[in-house]
Amino acid sequence: MKRALLALAIACSLVAVTTAADAEHEVYYRYTVLGYVKDAKGRPIRGREVMLVRDKTGFSYLGETDAKGLYIVVMRLGDESAGERLTLRSGGAATGIVVQFDVANRREERGTRIDVEGTRFVERSAWFPSTLALYLGAAGR
Repeated sequence: MKRALLALAIACSLVAVTTAADAEHEVYYRYTVLGYVKDAKGRPIRGREVMLVRDKTGFSYLGETDAKGLYIVVMRLGDESAGERLTLRSGGAATGIVVQFDVANRREERGTRIDVEGTRFVERSAWFPSTLALYLGAAGR
């Protein structure tokens, strides 16, 4: 009888520990920052390093422009990251970004588009979903 009670207590403890661990699991989503880097005359800059820094943690994520000046930087953020600040650096210039997305919307891609024109940053967040779909060949899916 004592062994049965001990086995039952151990089983209940394992279930409680497993349930608590599952409750603490955080779901992360891809957050993409993409855009074009061009010089002051509008010509694409190839091979330019682009750095995205998560201000809260100091972690940085790197990207590099292709022949058309396109860069893509992908990071992982959870729902609690809405409103968090990021810093985007290209060349000697930098700009701040506030992470914005609908926490309830888990179907659409999360991210923003920021073009660098000379030393000026231009955010085009409304263009983001279609830009990413076209670039990745996922239009119409």
